[in-house]
Amino acid sequence: MDIKPAIHKWQFPNRFRAGALGWRASRLACQRIREAVSEIKRIAKTDAVLGAEGAVRLMERLWPALEYVDSSSGALGSAVANALDVLVPILIAAPAEDPVRNMWLDRMWKAIEEDGVDYLGPVADRWGEICASTDRANRWADVLCPTLQACWSDPQPGAYFKGSTACLSCLLVVGRHQEVLDLLELPRYLFWHYRRYGMQALLAMDKKAEAVQYAEASRGLNQPDGAIDRACEEILISSGLHEEAYQRYGLRAATGTSYLARFRAVAKRYPMKDKTAILSDLIATTSGEEGKWFATAKDLKLYDLALELAHKSPCDPKTLTRAARDHLDTQPAFTLGSAMAALRWLSEGWGYEVTSTDVVEAHDLAMDAASKLNDIDDVADQIWQLIESNQSASMQFVRRALHGRMRMRPPSN
Repeated sequence: MDIKPAIHKWQFPNRFRAGALGWRASRLACQRIREAVSEIKRIAKTDAVLGAEGAVRLMERLWPALEYVDSSSGALGSAVANALDVLVPILIAAPAEDPVRNMWLDRMWKAIEEDGVDYLGPVADRWGEICASTDRANRWADVLCPTLQACWSDPQPGAYFKGSTACLSCLLVVGRHQEVLDLLELPRYLFWHYRRYGMQALLAMDKKAEAVQYAEASRGLNQPDGAIDRACEEILISSGLHEEAYQRYGLRAATGTSYLARFRAVAKRYPMKDKTAILSDLIATTSGEEGKWFATAKDLKLYDLALELAHKSPCDPKTLTRAARDHLDTQPAFTLGSAMAALRWLSEGWGYEVTSTDVVEAHDLAMDAASKLNDIDDVADQIWQLIESNQSASMQFVRRALHGRMRMRPPSN
C-alpha cells in the first residue's frame, strides 16, 4: 500500500536544516518556529492529514536545527512549547490511515530519542492520544513498559528513560489504570511530572477523593505546588465543591502576568463569589505587597480601597499617575490621592526608568485635581511638606524636577 502523504511544497523545511542556526540566533529561531506553525495551521484547515504531516516534519527538524542555538534565556524553549501546543492537537485530530499514522509515530519516536534537550517532551506526554486507537496505544504500551519498569526498578541512581510519560500516557488511554498506579510505586522519589498520570488514573476510576489525596501526597522538594494546586482545584470544582475548592486552592492556584490578571483568573473560575471579597482574600495572601493590588481595586471602582492600598506599600508611580490622568474629570478626589501617592513613592526612590517628566506630571495632576476640588493651597502645602521631609537622593531628584514649577509655599499660621 502506498502510504505517501499528499504532495505539497513546504516552505519551512529549508529553514530548519541541521546546524542552520548559530549560537546567537535565538530570536531568529523563534521567528522561524512561528512561521512554520502558521504554515502548518493554514494547510491543516483544508487538509488535516497533510497538516499533520507538516507537524511531524517540523518535529523531526527541531533538534537538528536548534542544537547550537543559545537557549539560556528560556525564549526558545517557550517558542517550542507554544508550537507543540498547536501541533499536537493537529496530529491527534488528523483522520490518517493506520499505515500513515504508524509511520508518523515511528518518525516522531526517532526524533524523541535523538532530541538532546527534550524539546519534544510534550509530544511524549500525549503519546497515547497521538496513537489515536486503543490497539495502537496498547502495542506501544507493551513495548515501552518493560524498559520503564527496569529503569524505575534499577537500584543505581540516575537511570532515565525518555519514554516514561509516553508509556504512562498509553496505559492511561487504554484504561490500564492499575498498571499506571503500580508503575508509579517504583520510583524512589516523588515526581509530579509522572504522578499526574496516577491522579488521572484515579479520576478515570471515579475515585476523586483518592485523586486529590494522591496529588497532595506528590508535594515535595522541587515539585510544582502551583500545578498541584490547580489539579486539585479542578477535581473539587468538577465535583461541585466550589467553596472548598476556593478556600483550599483557589487563591494559591491563581496565575497571571500581573496582580490584576490573577484576580481576573480567580473571578472567572468563581463567578458566584463577590468580587470585592475575592480581592480582599487575595490581598490577605500578599502581606507587604498591598500596593500591587491598586490597579485591581481601581478596576473594580473601589477608589477608597485603591488609595488605601497605594499608601500601604510601594506602588509603581507610573501606574498611579496613569490612573490619576484617566480619572481627572470623573473622580478628582481619586486623581488627587493617586498623584500624591505617586509623588510619595517617587520621592522614596520607587519606579522603573523614572524621569523628571514623571515627577512633573504627577505634580501637575495633583494640582489640577486640587483646582477642581477648590483645595489648591492645602495641596500645595502638602507637596511642600513632602519634598522638604528629608534630604535623600531620590527626594533631591524630585525637588530638582519641580524647581520653578511649584507655587510659592503658603505662609505658615
